[in-house]
Amino acid sequence: MKILLIEDDNKISSFIKRGLEEDNYAVDTANNGDEGLQMALRNDYALVILDINLPGKDGFEVCGVLRKTKASLPVLMLTGRTDPADIVRGLNTGADDYLTKPFSFEELLARIHALLRRFPQSEHLILAAGSLVLDRNSRQVSINGNTVELSAKEYAMLEYLMRHPDMLITRVMLEQSLWNQEFEGSSNMVEVYISRLRNKLGKEGENLIQTVYGAGYRLVKP
Repeated sequence: MKILLIEDDNKISSFIKRGLEEDNYAVDTANNGDEGLQMALRNDYALVILDINLPGKDGFEVCGVLRKTKASLPVLMLTGRTDPADIVRGLNTGADDYLTKPFSFEELLARIHALLRRFPQSEHLILAAGSLVLDRNSRQVSINGNTVELSAKEYAMLEYLMRHPDMLITRVMLEQSLWNQEFEGSSNMVEVYISRLRNKLGKEGENLIQTVYGAGYRLVKP
């Protein structure tokens, strides 16, 4: 999943970005409210982490616009303001959670996981294609009743494909969904992860994930 972090403190931003990437999230960053809002409106994010004290539009303004335009996008406010009035204002503006600085990264991660469980990117928690089943709540994958152990990135790629069955998925679409904006497009990482998925899913997986030569990939539902 891809997360947008809007935070003007470079030290805090780097700390959060590094930790989330170690937990296999793709993270884009913005250091002011105007840029962050445009990125949130332009791209598909699973969650936004939003500071309040920002150059340009502050966090309250950004959150207010997002609530009118992307009502289902979860927003976690992260700020040094501890006044109860600010917390109430943030929640009333539309934030789904509010965490004050200083904070432990473990608590931040737990809150992110909780928000993503509350706001799944699709109403369908169980995705299936033939005997391949993906449970988005437990994050478990099975084929022919046998559990398949996937890395976080392999799981994310399979989930993306299964959310768009019978649709041509280009390499660029996978890059933009699963990696941050600093991803090197000349890399063969997409091909590497497709190959790993097919190997772990076995012969049936090879039939389900088809290569459309010169165009991309398609997950075919039997």
